[in-house]
Amino acid sequence: MQKFPMTAEGLVRLEEELRLLKGDERHAVIRAIAEARAHGDLSENAEYHAAREKQSFIEGRIAELEAIIPSVEVIDVTKISGNQVRFGAHVTIVDEESEDEKTYRIVGQYEADMKNASISITSPLAKALIGKKTGDTVEVPAPGGARSVEITAVKYA
Repeated sequence: MQKFPMTAEGLVRLEEELRLLKGDERHAVIRAIAEARAHGDLSENAEYHAAREKQSFIEGRIAELEAIIPSVEVIDVTKISGNQVRFGAHVTIVDEESEDEKTYRIVGQYEADMKNASISITSPLAKALIGKKTGDTVEVPAPGGARSVEITAVKYA
């Protein structure tokens, strides 16, 4: 069985999502289907079709989470330190061309979230940064061509 690295917080979020889907969300969609059925003709009932579609999504996500969670390998990032980029690191980089500074956290593929500046360890940026140190310049593949970035800080917390 393939193991997936993840932070403890990421695992908690997945377990909470699974709990919500199996409880509140599943029950709510069952009620919505029953209510839509009560309106009669199902072939032209948009509410029924929407509820069935939502049920399909919920059941698919439950199956996905039930497959992922047992395969998680929690990495305790509190025991990692230093200035070398590894899993769980908060990495600050500066684009050498545009001078834009950004900070990303390198996390497991199932907890990556660009809204929270968390990137997957399998992403091209994370792959380029892993093993490098503060002060290193790294070539990162990008859709518009490779970009050079300098690592200005590496933190674990």
